[in-house]
Amino acid sequence: MTTETSDEWRRPGPTPEQQRLDLYAGLAATALALLSLTLARSTGAFLLGPPPSDLEQILWTVAVPLPLIWRRRYPAASALAVSAAFIGSQVRAVPEWQLSQWALFAAIFTLGAWGGNRRLARRLRIGVIAAMFAWLGISYATTYDAITEETFANAIGPVPPLLAAMISGILVNALFFGFAYFFGETAWVAAHRQHELAEQAEQLRRSQAEAREHAVVGERVRIARELHDVVAHHVSVMGVQAAACRRVFDRDPAKARAALAFIEESARTAVDELRRMLGVLRTPDGNPDRAGQPAGIDQLTAVVDRAREAGPRATLGVYGEPTPLPESVSQAAYRVVQEAVTNVLKHATGATVLDVRIRYLAHEVEVEVTDDGRATRPANADGMGLIGMRERVATHGGTLEVGPRTGGGWRVRTRFPLPLPTGVPS
Repeated sequence: MTTETSDEWRRPGPTPEQQRLDLYAGLAATALALLSLTLARSTGAFLLGPPPSDLEQILWTVAVPLPLIWRRRYPAASALAVSAAFIGSQVRAVPEWQLSQWALFAAIFTLGAWGGNRRLARRLRIGVIAAMFAWLGISYATTYDAITEETFANAIGPVPPLLAAMISGILVNALFFGFAYFFGETAWVAAHRQHELAEQAEQLRRSQAEAREHAVVGERVRIARELHDVVAHHVSVMGVQAAACRRVFDRDPAKARAALAFIEESARTAVDELRRMLGVLRTPDGNPDRAGQPAGIDQLTAVVDRAREAGPRATLGVYGEPTPLPESVSQAAYRVVQEAVTNVLKHATGATVLDVRIRYLAHEVEVEVTDDGRATRPANADGMGLIGMRERVATHGGTLEVGPRTGGGWRVRTRFPLPLPTGVPS
């Protein structure tokens, strides 16, 4: 994600609703300025000097606040127009200056809050403020000769009256323009932060959507792996038994009945495992304890027994001191052995020996399945069974070896690392 800097970001333009509000506000400010002009003329207090004609007073009074109707749409042009009209009205001694001051404040504020080009907005504001102070200095210089002793006849403070008036004017104007600049910059920063928060919220929404999508894909893969392991194993065993039943059906009915009974038992077992798996999927929290315990390494005896009944001389050996395994590791080891045994029954032609070994080592558990048959086809690296084994082993950080044995037969060997007991150094 790229983060925009303050100078790179451009604030979006005003909405139609905001433009309508600016229109109403500009017209209202113009009307109030005309009212202020009327009141100032009625008092007769012409502080800036003799005023111009009535028409010119009205024109200057309207010219200062009217550009505010475009203040957010064209902030730079609006600020320049208001500033120029304000200085012009001061030069012409228009008696209305109260509302004009606030129009100038609004123009400078808006340029800071909505200026698209930040560097230009800063330079324009600084230029406008400098021009105002220059005009203030010019007005002091031009009115200096008109100041008489009677002007400050009642002065009693310790500061010379003329100096006090100049300092007061400078301080008031500094605060006036400083606040206009500061509040405009603050409004723009707030808008920028709101934009960043909206972008972060959108990115978070996209990330959550991607996470949900990955979770769905992962769940589909898990379901496909479970279905393959459950169905392929039992169906393969049933296929072997059905073939044996067909061969001995006429000459040895007892063996045929035994094969049919085994097929019935395998079908029932497959259905039970499917129901267990579907129960886990239907459980809201996915807790297998609520839908029956999954198969584990301690149930491999049943897998070997079924393989033995299918034909090969199958054996199961356990070496080392058995230790409790994490449930996920135990189930993964069970599925790897189940898939390997299924492949022996399906693809190992002439296999007479099937050997399953479990070795409990210092920091890992190893399971190995070997046979002495001939593979009817080479191992398919893209097969669902091999992919499922690799995924299960990789999930637990283990290793998997699949390939032919020296001297004939096939070997599937996998190692799963075991967590170290608490306090034991690695």
